[in-house]
Amino acid sequence: MKNSKNRTKQRKKKIYFIQINKNPNKNKKNYKKTKKFKLSNELDLKYAGFQLYVKTLCEYIWIDGDMILRSKTKIYSKSITELSQLEWWAFDGSACHQADDDNDEITLKPIFMCQDPFRQGEHKLVLCETYGQDRITPAKNNFRHLAAKIMDECKDSQPQFGFEQEYFMVQKTHLNEWPLGWPNGCIPPQKDIYYCSVGSFVSIGRALAETHMRLCVNAGLKIAGINQEFAPSQWEFQIGICDGIDVSDQTWMARYILQRAGEQFGVDINYKPKNFDEDHYSSGGHMNFSLNETRTDGGFKYMTDKLMPLLEEAHTKTMPLYGEGNTARLIGKATSAYDKFNYKIGKRRQASVRIPIQAQQEGKGYFEDRRPAANIDPYLVTAALADICCLESKYLNDLNREFSESKRK
Repeated sequence: MKNSKNRTKQRKKKIYFIQINKNPNKNKKNYKKTKKFKLSNELDLKYAGFQLYVKTLCEYIWIDGDMILRSKTKIYSKSITELSQLEWWAFDGSACHQADDDNDEITLKPIFMCQDPFRQGEHKLVLCETYGQDRITPAKNNFRHLAAKIMDECKDSQPQFGFEQEYFMVQKTHLNEWPLGWPNGCIPPQKDIYYCSVGSFVSIGRALAETHMRLCVNAGLKIAGINQEFAPSQWEFQIGICDGIDVSDQTWMARYILQRAGEQFGVDINYKPKNFDEDHYSSGGHMNFSLNETRTDGGFKYMTDKLMPLLEEAHTKTMPLYGEGNTARLIGKATSAYDKFNYKIGKRRQASVRIPIQAQQEGKGYFEDRRPAANIDPYLVTAALADICCLESKYLNDLNREFSESKRK
């Protein structure tokens, strides 16, 4: 009985943590014991139905200096129906690693808007480009401005894209992160039972993936589908088919919605191309691409005879734009090799680029670039593909220069 009481006392001690007194000279005896608490983000949902006496809440979203999404809310006392109604705004660039302390103001230019599926009603999500105080100089990691220029010069070929975004659902602590549903420190054996699986033992995280899909639909994004990938708690969503710059805008917005939905489940999202030392469980960001020239009769021959040689010639300059840490993923086993280019017809494994068998049969269609990692900036990848295939690498050096400079800032 005594032992039982002692164990109970020990268990109770674990629910307390030490709050350090503000006065460092005080003795430890004066430290306060505070009950540990947990604030559930599910409480946020209770506020969704509150009546608002303003017209529109607009959530301004941007990419920071570490390629991480940030956001804050601007309130408008009018209904917002057009992008042109939105004002430029500013934020502390030093806190987002896009400016120094002496010149810290960075401005936000709204460039894409959709319905806010969280707040609902007339409220909006607003994706922004980042600029310096002159509103002309792009801030660190604003690659969209150059991507938009390239897409504009390629408009006669009408480039279209479809993006396949793989990711892991993870749970983080201050010490580490580990995939959802995995025993801590253990890696499940590589098996084919997880891909597109059904059942609670193998299909982990479906509730979040399903919630994300529905939120994207309600936001008005062109989400094409979802599926579980080759590892438990690894999923994929697809965006497209979209014209030009739109696929990148929508991909970043879909990423934001996924991370926001994850808040409600206590789950974070991991886009790293390789999380483990093993040869399996990598995450890619495959980009499907077509032009007028490939979608019309003779398009298959145009891909094999014209575009594949262009992609091979530009391969070395392209790869730095295809995701940080991608060398660990492209090792030439289930994937292609990082330093070699090839294309295959109707085969995914070890292919840099896959041309679907349907394209060969019909003599026209699209190809899938399987080289990009999951953590890419889609503005860089889509711009590179359009530039290589339409403009014969006119801006490829500029893309690489801007990307390299962003790493040095």
